[in-house]
Amino acid sequence: MSKTNITCINCPMGCPLEITMENDIISVIGNKCNKGKEYAIREITNPTRIVTSTVKVNGGERPVVAIKTQDEIPKKLIFDVMKEINKVTINAPVNLGDIVIENVLNTNVNVIATANDKVK
Repeated sequence: MSKTNITCINCPMGCPLEITMENDIISVIGNKCNKGKEYAIREITNPTRIVTSTVKVNGGERPVVAIKTQDEIPKKLIFDVMKEINKVTINAPVNLGDIVIENVLNTNVNVIATANDKVK
């Protein structure tokens, strides 16, 4: 049997969760809603994250533009996704929501711009 304590980040309440795993059975206590339980189970079985960063921009008013993964990716892929992001340079203009990398690492998740950048 193993126990893990985490804080739920689904809402501002930040419930302290205790997750117990015994064989294939997972129990969660401390959550005040079902979202907390779902988060705890996902965090133990398949943790995911949204990745935020910047990419270089050619010919823009700024040297970089903010980007993020459009959806969560498996936590174990964060460093590999960052390697892909660091390879990219895009050309101005950049618009909010533009796809910077399509289907990054075959995850079915796009990397998109989260800011605008005009041509210099």
